[in-house]
Amino acid sequence: MRFDYQVLQAAAQWFAVLQSESVSDDDRQAWRCWVEVPEHARAWQRVEQISGRFEPIARDPFGHQASALLQHQPSRRRALKALSVLLGGGVLTLAGGAAPWRSWTADQRTAIGEVRDWHLPDGSQLWLNTDSAVDVAFETGVRNIALYRGELLIQAVDEQRPVVLRTAEGSLKTRNAAHFSVMQRDGATQLSVFEGTVEVRPTTGRPRIAVQGQQVGFDSRDVQLDRPAQAGRQAWTTGVLLADNLRLDDFVAELSRYRPGYLGCDPRIAGLRVVGAYPLADTERVLDVLASTLGLRVNRRMPWWVSLEPAQASV
Repeated sequence: MRFDYQVLQAAAQWFAVLQSESVSDDDRQAWRCWVEVPEHARAWQRVEQISGRFEPIARDPFGHQASALLQHQPSRRRALKALSVLLGGGVLTLAGGAAPWRSWTADQRTAIGEVRDWHLPDGSQLWLNTDSAVDVAFETGVRNIALYRGELLIQAVDEQRPVVLRTAEGSLKTRNAAHFSVMQRDGATQLSVFEGTVEVRPTTGRPRIAVQGQQVGFDSRDVQLDRPAQAGRQAWTTGVLLADNLRLDDFVAELSRYRPGYLGCDPRIAGLRVVGAYPLADTERVLDVLASTLGLRVNRRMPWWVSLEPAQASV
């Protein structure tokens, strides 16, 4: 769900106010009036969700009222849908479409900000990006991989046995030795082919072939030939985030994957351009460099809620 930036920042500000030891009854009453607006209530719930991973929110006795308010919002009721999972015969029959516990019990997992690599039994190499999870199963005639969340890069060296990689939207199959990356996005999969040929097969759509130098995106029904594959998309395997004239909001969205909590970008500066190589192991340093070179302000409203804003921002 997308949130209006100003509303989301206001929700974070209210959270900070209610967590303060100097919060007054007038503050609480003003918050209750603010959160009655459905869009405000949804933004407040998002802040609660993020904060719950870092600190208890029970210090404010009124802090959970938004959840009760949301139950009476028609939009909230419409958003609650029953989930059904069709389980096949094996662990690798489904990827992201399966129950969340699959990513928790996956063969290989990485934490937020962690990047790891593995040498597979056939000599291939697999890199797993931040906050990712996969299952790997090698059989006589095929190498099965299921990507449940996040991103991977694989160098498949065995031309005799194809790699079959499943995501929530379908499956990928190598036709020869191949070097490619796959990212599981919200409702879509992104494939970048750096070497070789990969067949893309959406769950209910027609298969397409992606060749060396192509990047494609697909959902469960269709494949869109997207753009040329960017070699820089592999830089994360060396702990670097490359930016080649990248929009600031896109850069911030990418950087946010490597740090816990919320990292946002004020729409007023979203179009600024970023160039350079940035160390993923020190995202705080990256933010300070951006602030210095672009003339911005890093608003660290809470340790887990940070945003880039114009130097004179009043938000």
